[in-house]
Amino acid sequence: MDKERKRLVKNQQALLEAMPEMVVLIDVKGFVESMNREALDFFGDLRHTAGKTSKNDRVVHRLVEVVVSFLNNKNKSGNSEIMVFKGAHLQYFVAPFSGYKGEVLYWLIVKDITEQKKHKEELKRHQNSIDSVLDQKISRLKETSAFRKKLSKDLKDIKSDIHSNSLYNHMVGSSKAMQEVQDMVLRIAGVDANILITGESGTGKELAADMIHRMSNRKDKPFLKINCSTINETLLESELFGYEKGAFTGAQGQKKGKFEVVEGGSIFLDEIGDISPRMQAALLRVLQNGEIIRVGSNSSIKIDVRVIAATNNDLGSAVKAETFRLDLYYRLNIINLAIPSLRARKEDIFDLVNHFIKKYSLSFQKDISMISEEAMNRLLAHDWPGNIRELENIIQRGVLMAKDTVITENDLILDNPFTNQEELCSLNTVVQKFNGTPLKGIVAEIEKEVIGKKLEDHNGDVAKTAEVLSIGKSALYDKMKKYDISAKNLRN
Repeated sequence: MDKERKRLVKNQQALLEAMPEMVVLIDVKGFVESMNREALDFFGDLRHTAGKTSKNDRVVHRLVEVVVSFLNNKNKSGNSEIMVFKGAHLQYFVAPFSGYKGEVLYWLIVKDITEQKKHKEELKRHQNSIDSVLDQKISRLKETSAFRKKLSKDLKDIKSDIHSNSLYNHMVGSSKAMQEVQDMVLRIAGVDANILITGESGTGKELAADMIHRMSNRKDKPFLKINCSTINETLLESELFGYEKGAFTGAQGQKKGKFEVVEGGSIFLDEIGDISPRMQAALLRVLQNGEIIRVGSNSSIKIDVRVIAATNNDLGSAVKAETFRLDLYYRLNIINLAIPSLRARKEDIFDLVNHFIKKYSLSFQKDISMISEEAMNRLLAHDWPGNIRELENIIQRGVLMAKDTVITENDLILDNPFTNQEELCSLNTVVQKFNGTPLKGIVAEIEKEVIGKKLEDHNGDVAKTAEVLSIGKSALYDKMKKYDISAKNLRN
């Protein structure tokens, strides 16, 4: 038993020494039981100093206060807190731990985020500086037409600088919901684990994936994005895993898949809920064993890739319906990042509108400075089924349509599937039309009409229609075949 305990202790110590964070083990009396090398280098040796006169007593006392604070706020267990210590900004987590004798201990896991905080403040100062420059430039724009031409070039240069510094590639919003999302991104970006991003279409899942990669330890490595719903099963498998010569017709040579190309980096798999059972099994092998098999090969290839997946489907329901593997769900959902819908955080509409006005005023070289109160009230009253993507499209059109420096209510064109009153029919009319038809037949007929109308609206573009209807491209093709609908006949 002692030999086994020594082995476990030795393995535990080796694990602690390998961690990049500072780790301190404290008992309920305030005695420091263990520290890893990172903690020793930062705090000094605090082991078994509580209650004694020592230059380190103050340090131990501060760490004990952290644990006591955790005990008094158990409902916050698992959440991180920030403290300033020895001039450094430290992010810490507290986790209960049971010793081999049954004693109650606490892990204190500490990460130095001083540089990260400085970087964030520097970006904020840079943003404020750019906003200030833009304000000055726009005011001078009205002086002379000659200066207007020169200023146009300056604004393009500033826009280029903004994009190169990734200041446009951040999640806009100051609501509590978005603050929680941004804090979550900060906490999980550096943890090299698989992440599942969930949320409705248009909420910004891809932008969240971008942020996670840019803030991760893999930021200098490749980052590829794949939309699983736009590629059929056969092509998706060869696209992700590669293929050998002769694996299928047209495979005239060996080709590496995306997982090999992105080695050491991250891959973003959007619409992961739409992949087939075969692809689910292949992806599980990647997540479980860290290896792929090219199409047409029997040999596995080891890979080191971080997977960030996203879906607007309820994978939990898909698991219950046995259309999505439970083991794959657990492998993907190690960390879940839920992006709230826009209607759940309407206070962010103000920030988003200002953000998009600035963005498209620069892009279209128009002097648009604000939006009228009536127009803003209309935006606040809208339900936003298309979320941020819909809002961005509306503001983009508003900037183009505006005749003055202010976007008015007349400049806004809000998407509404029922704008033509002549096409509306009452519930009674529908009931009469399908009188005597079984419910299954009614649903099929309506589904057929909706698919045909949406395909017609988008000139037979199947990918765009699938996106609008929030279903996978393969699923839409199946329904088109079922109802004998041809996209080719609808193309201009």
